[in-house]
Amino acid sequence: MAWIKVIQEDAAGGELKQLYDQLTEPWGGVDNILKIHSLNPPSLRAHFEFYKTLMRGQSGLSRIQREMIAVVVSDANRCHY
Repeated sequence: MAWIKVIQEDAAGGELKQLYDQLTEPWGGVDNILKIHSLNPPSLRAHFEFYKTLMRGQSGLSRIQREMIAVVVSDANRCHY
């Protein structure tokens, strides 16, 4: 399994801390799929903007349909995320 160095929420500072503060989920942390960008805050911001566009932007698919597609693709890829 691959391992990517990440900066945890309690160690973040500056721009990364600001981003983490915006991206903290109700469970109290930042999703790992976003934390993989922690060494490069501009890529973290871009990743989240891309995600927002795909999941919440204009589309012929409902939010529920998009989430279901994501679940099926994750399962097909054996991704536990």
